[in-house]
Amino acid sequence: MKTTAPAATTRKPRKPAASAAKPFLRFHHSAALRAKTLKVLEAVEGAGKPTEHSGRLTDLILELTEAGMDQFFLQSLKATQANFVVQQSAALGLSGVQKVMGTVTRNIIGRMDDKQLLSVCRSIRQFMV
Repeated sequence: MKTTAPAATTRKPRKPAASAAKPFLRFHHSAALRAKTLKVLEAVEGAGKPTEHSGRLTDLILELTEAGMDQFFLQSLKATQANFVVQQSAALGLSGVQKVMGTVTRNIIGRMDDKQLLSVCRSIRQFMV
């Protein structure tokens, strides 16, 4: 009797055992950003030399961070019906934070080796649903 190999399946991150599960927060992002996230992760994970993709991974991390800050903070602030000046001040402040954080993130990710970049990819996949 001949057995056939199981069909290829989409990689899904492992879920921790119920006893190891901890509370978490996640945010919604666009379908385009999800597609980009999966494309970059697959490129890094499938590369012979993941460090060749560190720039793309850094850009992705910054874009995900911006999307998360927007949803968790700016959209929440808008929901309070805060006035325009308050909303603009918050947006300007976050923009400054993101610029500083972007420089730091680029320096950190840019110095990581292949193994560390793959670890970052695993972490991002764990946040995905």
